[in-house]
Amino acid sequence: MEKMKKIKLDIVGLSYSQTQSGAYALVLGEVSGRRRLPIIIGGFEAQAIAIEIEKMTPSRPLTHDLFKSFAQSYHIDIQEVIIYNLVDGIFYAKLLCNDGKKVTEIDARTSDAIALAVRFGCPIYTYEFILASAGIVIEGNDFVFLENIESGKDQPKQETSAANISALSDDELKAKLKQALEEEAYERAAKFRDELARRKSS
Repeated sequence: MEKMKKIKLDIVGLSYSQTQSGAYALVLGEVSGRRRLPIIIGGFEAQAIAIEIEKMTPSRPLTHDLFKSFAQSYHIDIQEVIIYNLVDGIFYAKLLCNDGKKVTEIDARTSDAIALAVRFGCPIYTYEFILASAGIVIEGNDFVFLENIESGKDQPKQETSAANISALSDDELKAKLKQALEEEAYERAAKFRDELARRKSS
């Protein structure tokens, strides 16, 4: 049946929600098309997704890191995540887990499922009927990836502009990187880390 056709999704955007204070908009896009699926998620889950995408290491494991370590300790792998239903504006997702002997489906909040998908490196799917009803067709990519993901609080944007970062000394950059990590402002930390890496390689 065409409406139950499985469609692969990628994460194409993560930014502050324009409609809900304190929430974030996670935007998934179909791999071979122009439709986008926006999902409103909480700050904690947005942070968990952003940290893994930016390859930042928190000082202590986050809940999703703990889930991954726990699963791997018992040789359980997540094969795929599927967003399988949409009821009254709420997306339903499940994890397809494999222990080498059998595949088990586990129900999960979509935000948690995506945070785990990026950690396990597994594909994310949805069905045609969900994209047809909730998807947005776009002409260009009008989402800024990982825009302003900052531990639930607004940080001054000017601090992380390219010009201001390049004006800092190496020691100042290292101090700001350390401070950003302590504040769990991982997106800001990534900018300081990338500038330090750029200087080392040039």
